[in-house]
Amino acid sequence: MAETISLSNEWKRPPYSWLTFMLFWCALIVVSGAYVTTPLLHVFESEFQVSKTMSAWTSSSFSFFYAIGFLLFGPLSDRIGRKTVILIGLLSLAITTPLIGLSTSFSVLVILRGLQGFVASTFAPSALAYVFDVFPSNRLITTIGFISFGYVTSGIFGQVLADLLYQWASWKTVFFLFGFLYFMTFIAASIYFPTPAKSGEKEGIRYYVINSKKIFSERNFILIYFITITLLLTFMGMYTLLGDFFSHEPFQLNEKQILGVRALGIVGMIISPFAGKIVNKLGVLVTLRTGIGLSALGLFLLGGGNHILFLVGMSIVYVMGISITFPSIMVLIGELGGNIRALVNTYYAFILFIGAMLGPIIAISLLSIGTYFTTFLILSLLLVGSFLLSLKIKI
Repeated sequence: MAETISLSNEWKRPPYSWLTFMLFWCALIVVSGAYVTTPLLHVFESEFQVSKTMSAWTSSSFSFFYAIGFLLFGPLSDRIGRKTVILIGLLSLAITTPLIGLSTSFSVLVILRGLQGFVASTFAPSALAYVFDVFPSNRLITTIGFISFGYVTSGIFGQVLADLLYQWASWKTVFFLFGFLYFMTFIAASIYFPTPAKSGEKEGIRYYVINSKKIFSERNFILIYFITITLLLTFMGMYTLLGDFFSHEPFQLNEKQILGVRALGIVGMIISPFAGKIVNKLGVLVTLRTGIGLSALGLFLLGGGNHILFLVGMSIVYVMGISITFPSIMVLIGELGGNIRALVNTYYAFILFIGAMLGPIIAISLLSIGTYFTTFLILSLLLVGSFLLSLKIKI
């Protein structure tokens, strides 16, 4: 814990509030990379002459290699240190992201998106363990809440900023600007992130094999992971279809109006920084179940309504539920994981983004054989299943 670990920096450690903001910003800007292509799928369809299903791979390739990267960078952060892995990732993002904007073929674009996802995966598995290394126990839940806020907000922030930049300039500008932001974030993190004097634990392969068996033989972790896969699966699926949903009859919204609908999702995310207080008051399991229940209700009603204000309101309810669910799961992992929480978090993040990879593909496939209503209904039923599983978690 931070109370017992002296920091190796010779200069005075920045205030915890500033470190919390920095971690929030890193979570926001790094994970936004997963979502920047969601509003651009139609652009890639026309520019590279590919199908809607193929264009979805610009999102899914990022998510797949992002998930794979967790299996490497989680253990690596144990060996060489959390801050080191985070900095390597930010610098790698600053280099690879602008290259995407230079893509001249669809295959190169998909490959570079996969590479971007792989190096982006350095942050999340290191961040939770870093917080437990550096912050005092009385600040842990609040800090985790703000990191979760960054993760959740990135889902809207990435889409909205990418859409704005596309409408203002071109899709290539999206990746040039994000590359610049990653570089500036790398510089700031290099300066302000303290390094715990205690370095990584340098555990061997046997350690990970033994503890992986322990994790997947524990009922609570299995239930948490089943719930986890539905979260970004439904989020990516819903937002992949949202633009087309509102652009067709009876709504026929234009691009700027659809951008406004996406941006309003941020309203549902405002609750995320207060998730720590909600957990303290209601308990982590009640908070988790409330979040899943809200998200299932919002997604179900999104498919069944026909009034624009009602539908926008339901999209906000859905996002609000997701915003409560993420920090609840992170707190659960921190509490149940003990001294192997970094490995537990690694598998959590891996499974989370396998869901993100599947989301656009499943949503587009469901729509091809059904309607928007049936697609949103099936996605909401996945969340209903997660709610039922959450009732079986015991702590």
